[in-house]
Amino acid sequence: MLAVAAACALAPLLAQAQAFPDKPITFVVPFASGSATDQLARALGQAVTNDAKVSVVVDNKPGAYSIIGAQTAAKARPDGYTVFITTNTTQAANQHLFKKLPYDPVKDFVPLTALGRGGQIMVVNPALPVKNVSEFIALAKSKPGRLSFGSGSSSSRVAVELFKQMTGTYILNIPYKSNPSAVTDLLGGQIDMMITDMATGLPQVKAGKLKALGVSTRQRSPLAPDVPTIDEAGVKGYEMTYWFAAYAPAGTPADVVAKLADMLARAARSSSAAPFYQASGIEIFTSNPEDLRKFQAAETVKWGRIIKGAGIEPE
Repeated sequence: MLAVAAACALAPLLAQAQAFPDKPITFVVPFASGSATDQLARALGQAVTNDAKVSVVVDNKPGAYSIIGAQTAAKARPDGYTVFITTNTTQAANQHLFKKLPYDPVKDFVPLTALGRGGQIMVVNPALPVKNVSEFIALAKSKPGRLSFGSGSSSSRVAVELFKQMTGTYILNIPYKSNPSAVTDLLGGQIDMMITDMATGLPQVKAGKLKALGVSTRQRSPLAPDVPTIDEAGVKGYEMTYWFAAYAPAGTPADVVAKLADMLARAARSSSAAPFYQASGIEIFTSNPEDLRKFQAAETVKWGRIIKGAGIEPE
């Protein structure tokens, strides 16, 4: 009798897993519309719609270095219909930037798949009287604390904090809900500099609205081959990259997790998502859930080391 009762109780869950997905899926994005993560989520959403024949809704929850979005995703019903499309900001860096987080980047989520990794670009307002990284460093040293930079993610903030630490400069941090809003103020002259993702910064460079001084990777970007790396521009050893990944709320059934992981990995490698990866210079990088768990653990240690080395005190 107990076996029969257990089987009856389990039957609806198995049926749900087998039918999954059969209704719209929500992608929670902890950054604003127009950010690299938002653009990726929308590209993946189209691919999932084409593949699984269900619609995808992108729900942007920017603010507080992506903490608002992480909280939203962590508290969602663990049925597979909420997916957190995020970055190293929420899953590896924030715990080193804040003394206490209202979410746990490990316990509150189930890893699904990595989605990509890329570099950033150092951009300044064209009115700033500098032509290269060396001139920017000289200007910053001549005006300690009078130049400012915008940061809408841990990647953008830590990239500049590392730059400051390696160059002995003091540049004031102005936090934003997301990088696109910081870029808007950079265009308007309210701030002087950013190191931001290519998807957000490069279009403004190509439009002649911002000046590019360097890229954060060890190799030049094929999207901007004339822009030197920050390393070759004089800050020897400088490198900063970031990554994207997908997670489900903790408690999501294992069968559903497996289906989501496979679905999203296929989406990242689909023709629908290809234009985003090509235009942003982001490398396609997928994984199984266990490999993402191990990768996140290693990245958490790495980001902690970078943040501590840059002299950033947790808030």
